[in-house]
Amino acid sequence: MHTSRTLRSAAAVCGTAALTMSLVACGGSNSASGSADAAIVRVPGTEPQQGLIPAMTNENGGGRVVDMLYSGLVYYDAEGEVHNEMAESIDKEGDKTYKVILKPDITFSDGTPVTAATFVDTWNYAVANEQLNESFFSSIKGYSEGVEEMEGLKVIDDRTFTIELTQPESDFPSRLGYNAYFPLPPAALEDPESFGENPVSNGPYILKEWKHNQNLVIEPNPEYSGERTPKNDGIEFVFYADSGASYMDLLSNNLDVLEAIPSSAFGSYEQDLGERQETKPAATYLEMSIHVDTPHFNGEEGTLRRRAVSMAINREEIAKTIFHGTRTPAREFTSPVLPGYSDNLPGSENLDYNPEEAKKLWAEADKKYGAFEGTFPINYNTDGDNKDWADAVANNISNTLGIQAVGNPYPDFKSFREAYRSERMDGAYRTAWFADYPSMGNFLGPNFTTGVASNDSKYSNPEFDELIVKANGANSPDEAAKLYNQAQELLLRDLPAIPLFYPNVVGGWSENVSNVTFNWKSLPVYYDIEKDSAK
Repeated sequence: MHTSRTLRSAAAVCGTAALTMSLVACGGSNSASGSADAAIVRVPGTEPQQGLIPAMTNENGGGRVVDMLYSGLVYYDAEGEVHNEMAESIDKEGDKTYKVILKPDITFSDGTPVTAATFVDTWNYAVANEQLNESFFSSIKGYSEGVEEMEGLKVIDDRTFTIELTQPESDFPSRLGYNAYFPLPPAALEDPESFGENPVSNGPYILKEWKHNQNLVIEPNPEYSGERTPKNDGIEFVFYADSGASYMDLLSNNLDVLEAIPSSAFGSYEQDLGERQETKPAATYLEMSIHVDTPHFNGEEGTLRRRAVSMAINREEIAKTIFHGTRTPAREFTSPVLPGYSDNLPGSENLDYNPEEAKKLWAEADKKYGAFEGTFPINYNTDGDNKDWADAVANNISNTLGIQAVGNPYPDFKSFREAYRSERMDGAYRTAWFADYPSMGNFLGPNFTTGVASNDSKYSNPEFDELIVKANGANSPDEAAKLYNQAQELLLRDLPAIPLFYPNVVGGWSENVSNVTFNWKSLPVYYDIEKDSAK
C-alpha cells in the first residue's frame, strides 16, 4: 500500500490555509466529535484519496481507516501473524483449491448477513469494474481484467465457498487479510460512490463522521464479534498539513499517538517523552520513482542516468544527519524484517554512494544521447516528513552531477498522488510502501508488475513478471525468496525506482493513553489503545 505510507507521517502547522486546524494544531483540547470527556483516541491521518471502498483503496490515508471499518477472512496481529477473523476455517483441497467456511451469524453493522455470496460477489465486482486493487485477484482461475465472474469462485452454501487458483500458491491464504479481499454488502455494489462516503461496516468500528480535509471519527461497531475488540470509545484521525504541530500536540496531550515523530525532533524525542516512545524496525520502504517515459530517463539512456542519480545519493550521511539513525539505507526493494531479505544482491552496488562513477555514467549518457537540460525536481508531499531528506537528496544530485536538482513540494498527499498518477510527473517523485501482508512478493508484484495499479513508474519487464509468477507458485518459502531475489536483480539493474531508506517506527504517545503498540508495518494497533476518559 502506498504511503503518505506513506512515510506518510501526519502532521500540521498552525496557520496553514489549506486545512482548518483550530481543533488541534494550535492547542485546542476538544475532539472534533465534540466528546471532550469520551475515551476517543486522537491520532494523525491523511485525507483518504477517495471513498472508503476496500478494493478502491491502495493508499495509507484511506487504508488505515478501511482496516478498522472492515474485516476479511483473516487478520494480522501486531507481529504480522495470521489469524482467522470472518473465516472459521480455510482448508486446502488439492494443490490449487481452498475451501472457506465462514463463522456463523456474522453481519454488517446494519444487520445485513455476511455470507459466502457476499465475498464472491464483492470480489467479482472488484474485477468486473476494474477497481484499483483488482490485480490482487489475478491468482484466481478465470481472472482477466474486467471479467464479470471468475470461474474459480464457487458458492457452496451460505457459509461455504471455494477458491480455485490458476497454479499452486502456498501463501495465498496469508494474503486474505489485505483490504482488497474485504466483503461489501449488496448496497455497496449498487451505489459504491455514495456507500464510500457513508459505509456500512463489518469490522471493529463504524464511521461516525468525516469532515473532509479536517478529520474522520470512527466508533466501536456493536455488531462486531471478532477478536479485534476495541478497548476505547473510538478513534479520531486528524488530518495535519506537515510535520510541525502534530508533535507539539503530542507533547501537550492534544494528540494521543504519533507513529512517525518528525525528523526535527529526532534529537530530543527520547528526552521529551521518556518511556512514552518506541523505536523498532517495520515492513516499510521509501524510494523515488521516475516514470519510464520521462525525457532522458527511458531506454538505455534512462538506465545510465538512473544509476548515476542513485550513486549520487549519500544515504549513509542523510540517515545519520537528518534521521539520526532512525532510517537504514536501502539495499534492495523490500524490507529487512521479511524472510528472504538480502543486503548483497547482484546490482546492489548501484545503491552505493559512488560520486565518481555517478559522474562517469552521467557524462556517458550526455555524450551518447545529448546533454541533459533543465531542472531535475524531487517531488514530494508536505503532509509527511519529507522536506529535509528531499532537499538533501537534491543537493547530493546537484553537487555530484552538476545539474540543478530541487525539492518540489505538493501541499498534501492526496493532491500529490493524484498528480503523479493522472499524468507523467517529470523528475523523481517520492513513493513508499507499507506491507499489505508479510511477504517479499507484496513489495515486488504490486509495485513493478506490468500494468498493476501501484506500478507508479510504469515499469514493464516480461522477465520480471515471469519470475514473480514463479515465486508466487513456489513450493516453499526458501524457493520463493530465491525467485523474488532474482526478480530484484532486474530491478537493481533497471532502477524503475531508486531505493532510499528503510524507516523504523519512531513513535510516541501522550500521558492520556496506555497499551500502545506499533505493529509490524509501523501503524498503531488502534483497537488496543486505552484512554482515560477523564483526561
